[in-house]
Amino acid sequence: MTAELVRGQNHPLSQARLEIRISAGTPIVAVAALGDENGRIHGVEWVAHPGAPTQPGLEVSRQAAADHRLAVDLDAVPEAVHRVSVLLALPVGGTGPVRFGAVAAPFVAVTGLDGDEVASYTITGLEAESAVVALELYRRQDAWKVRAVGQGYAGGLAELLADQGLPQAHQLAGTVNDAVAQGLARSVQAPPPRTADGDRSRQTATPALGPDQGGTTPQPGPVPPVSPYGGQMPGGPGQPAPQQPYAAPDPSAVTQPSTPTAGGPIDYSHPRRQNAAPPPPPPTAPPAAPGQPAQPVAGDATGWSMEERLYNQVWGMFEDLARTTAAYRSAVDFAESRMDKELEQVLSDPRSRIGGQGDAAREAARARHTQLVTQAREALDRDLTQLAAEADVVEPALPPAYARWDNPAWHAYRVPMEIPMALRLGDLHLPEADRIRIPMLVRLPLERGLWIDSGAAGASDGSFTDSHTMSRLAMETAVAHAARLLAVYPAGEFTVHVIDPAGSGAQALAPLVQTGVLAAPPALGAAGVADVLGRLTQRVDLVQMAVRGGAADSLPPGFDTAQQLLIVNDFPHGFDDRAVNQLRYLADEGPAFGVHLMMVADREESSGYGPLLDPLWCSLLRLTPVADDHLADPWVGHAWTYEPSLVPPGSQVLQQVLAQVAAARTKFM
Repeated sequence: MTAELVRGQNHPLSQARLEIRISAGTPIVAVAALGDENGRIHGVEWVAHPGAPTQPGLEVSRQAAADHRLAVDLDAVPEAVHRVSVLLALPVGGTGPVRFGAVAAPFVAVTGLDGDEVASYTITGLEAESAVVALELYRRQDAWKVRAVGQGYAGGLAELLADQGLPQAHQLAGTVNDAVAQGLARSVQAPPPRTADGDRSRQTATPALGPDQGGTTPQPGPVPPVSPYGGQMPGGPGQPAPQQPYAAPDPSAVTQPSTPTAGGPIDYSHPRRQNAAPPPPPPTAPPAAPGQPAQPVAGDATGWSMEERLYNQVWGMFEDLARTTAAYRSAVDFAESRMDKELEQVLSDPRSRIGGQGDAAREAARARHTQLVTQAREALDRDLTQLAAEADVVEPALPPAYARWDNPAWHAYRVPMEIPMALRLGDLHLPEADRIRIPMLVRLPLERGLWIDSGAAGASDGSFTDSHTMSRLAMETAVAHAARLLAVYPAGEFTVHVIDPAGSGAQALAPLVQTGVLAAPPALGAAGVADVLGRLTQRVDLVQMAVRGGAADSLPPGFDTAQQLLIVNDFPHGFDDRAVNQLRYLADEGPAFGVHLMMVADREESSGYGPLLDPLWCSLLRLTPVADDHLADPWVGHAWTYEPSLVPPGSQVLQQVLAQVAAARTKFM
């Protein structure tokens, strides 16, 4: 369990060999200093910095970078050392920011060598400071702890070192700055501002390794900020550890406003991606005429494959739509506020009651309001026109995992040999741009379970759907999602179980049952519920013990190592207290060990269990079978309307795809 520290809080350390990971929105210098029991640094030989990256028990980076990994061996530090302080500073003499208040809050995490996070700290509240003591590891009664410090210094690294008692503070600070200036920065550059013609460069913000870390020196180039889209969503937003680190919430990129998300950065890097950023794709569209926007091209983001380029391009489209809509709404709010203020001044001025001065002032205020709103709408329409053109190009080029069910890519479907980066769960759009649909992609394997809400509710268009119809639509949505998951995994690497205690979902489940892609027929009654939950709980226990014991190859012969999906319909029918506890256990522990949950349920129907199930609902990504504006992005908090990805009425594409999956599974077995 990761401890999310606040300033001054401490946490015990159970390991001596640690890694300290630092993430920032701009290149920073990372320094580690040894201190005595009073925190005093005795000399320059007690400081590991870019000019002298190794000291007893310490190793730091040689360059300024947006991401750092510091190695610490507490058993190797001298006996006189009682503190190890992690110091961060902004480079001196560059073109970057000169104070931490102008950049994103740095994030520091202490991890074991296996990558498991022990404690993390987001350094907030910095303003004019250009150097900060991020955290310290300190010895107390032969045991080590970590403390979040967050002490900033406006005088930079020299002032910080002097405050730590180092006599040669100014000389050492100069040495550090010289060492940083002599090499190329490892971190990616800040994104260029959006040009007038709306052209965007979208590259993934993956730091490249420098020569001292076994990599090649990267060529500097523009890289845009990472989008929360694809996170878990919580994109971006699930997967079992330790395949892919995910330090905070998702994106997905899209989160539920009622569910608080943890602070810290999000790592969107693909598990199989190399460390160095790939070169941009060669342009394939003809150059635009002077003064005209560039022609959109599918896959114009960077990546090692077309799949990754399209994935990153969708990120950029989501980000652009969120920000251009935020700008429009802000401009409209400003126009409204300005008009209200001007009208208030007119009403409070007695002279406005003489003649027609008041009417003229009111008309002038309304005219200025109309002008501002019109200008904002024109700017929005220009951006939306380009985004719509880009969507028209990108959508047909998407691979099956990212494509709608009506995309021709599904008619050419073949069972894949590799797991894709992400999966499409539906579309997202905003009311100002109803014609533009952004694919909602979540990373694979799933980090969070899915909850298909079958409760009666009003849709975003004002219509109301009764509970019976919602239950049917929810099961059809669940089947479409399950079929897509089966289709995008290689043969034999994804298994689906179904619990349908009352058999109410038989009609919707027919495509899965008839094609034979399920691991077993849907479980019925309380006995079926207990059997399936018992087997999957035991599976999680076995894998958990094997992984944590370092004996993953000791699983029983014939053990199914495929990812498991459990679809639960009609909850809580057929569930007793034991089954409910097992379900919560699978939701909490299952994703990390290959068992994923898809609930088809109405939360109100389970209200009899009281607050017992609140953590369950909060741990799942809520989706709806009808259009509903219940998802929010973490940037500006837009309420995005979500629409599920469903098979067109009368289409046989689902049966055709599942038939191929079943045939491939038979050959695999």
